[in-house]
Amino acid sequence: MAAHEQKNNKPKKSGGKEAQPLIIAKTPAEEQRLRLERLMRNPDKLAPIPDRPKEWNPRAPPEFVRDVMGSSAGAGSGEFHVYRHLRRREYQRQDFLDKMSEKVNEDVDYLDKVELNKQAAEERTAKRRKKRDKLKQKKMMAKKAKLEAKNKKDDDGNKSSESSEEEEDDDDEEKEAEDDAEAPSFIMGRK
Repeated sequence: MAAHEQKNNKPKKSGGKEAQPLIIAKTPAEEQRLRLERLMRNPDKLAPIPDRPKEWNPRAPPEFVRDVMGSSAGAGSGEFHVYRHLRRREYQRQDFLDKMSEKVNEDVDYLDKVELNKQAAEERTAKRRKKRDKLKQKKMMAKKAKLEAKNKKDDDGNKSSESSEEEEDDDDEEKEAEDDAEAPSFIMGRK
């Protein structure tokens, strides 16, 4: 008893946790606020994130049934309850298997739909890419034609002084071509 009194009479240490008043949340919003306040008191401490709850699985059917119910007429009153529990458990198991197969089918359908959407998006992208490339090519051709026309004009301007000399050369070449046309082709070395 004396040891118990000594424990209670000891002064509390100042370095420990502070005593906090007990606050009972009356609404869900208030409860959430209290949780956030408790988390934010020490922001360095990691917040507890619970794991996802595991899916419920039915108990597997027994491999060896020890209490086989016979079809004899003298079944006791307790046998019906045993049968009822077994039947309920089996129906639960079958429902679970049906839901699982349905879920798998939905997942497969979803993946197929996602794949089809990806293919359609790729086709649209390819079509648009082809259109962009075609427009780019068209612009490049127009730019080249414009540059060629500009170069041609520049060349024509530079050659105007030289054109009189070239015209004389052209006249000489035309005369030679006429003479060649009159001569037989085997003489000119042509086949």
